[in-house]
Amino acid sequence: MPSEHRRGLLPEKYFRWRSGEITRLEAFCDVVFGFALTLLVVSLEVPRNYEELMAAMRGFVPFAICFAQLVMIWRAHYVFSRRYGLEDSYTVFLNVTLLFVVLFYVYPLKFVFTLLFLQITGAAPPGSLDNLQASVVMRIYAVGFASVFILFLLMYAHAYKLRRELNLSPVEELETRNAAQENAVLALIAVAAFFVAFRRPDWSGWTYALIGPALTLHGTLFGKRVRLLAEKTRVE
Repeated sequence: MPSEHRRGLLPEKYFRWRSGEITRLEAFCDVVFGFALTLLVVSLEVPRNYEELMAAMRGFVPFAICFAQLVMIWRAHYVFSRRYGLEDSYTVFLNVTLLFVVLFYVYPLKFVFTLLFLQITGAAPPGSLDNLQASVVMRIYAVGFASVFILFLLMYAHAYKLRRELNLSPVEELETRNAAQENAVLALIAVAAFFVAFRRPDWSGWTYALIGPALTLHGTLFGKRVRLLAEKTRVE
């Protein structure tokens, strides 16, 4: 029995998951995501004194933020895989490229949030980054962030192209378009942050604060359309 139909597990309300057992591609992706998480570990050595313990604890908050971002990406990949169960050559190519980007993304991700936390707590060494270096770092981060969600956008566009082969319902087609739009919004915000970083790298990070309002607005508007279409389809 497919995992999404087992007792105690809730599938999506308006989407029938088409993937069955875990495939080799999904298993490989999970291994790579797990490896990426291990790269975030502050230190592999056990602290030997109080100073080393405090240094390790200062890395806990940046680690938690980076961990949450990688889990968010893994979750998005999991939902896509479960929804469509695609394993054609183009989907495999996009998946492998995503894994490559995620592994590249780990170190800029950790560096940005570690430095940000040190600056907030006043523990950052003076002159750790000049304006040019900060601009380069924020642009690297923006490229990684945008690349991840452009790849998800391409995945959903490909699934929508195969909507007849996948036998998607009208509601599922709308959900697929909504997911593609959400990923496009995330990628566009990263592109905006990239260009802001040229002039004001200190403002570039604040550009990502647009994600919450943008996705909330998108979810409110288009989520309502999904519910209305689902109710209309049910009545018919």
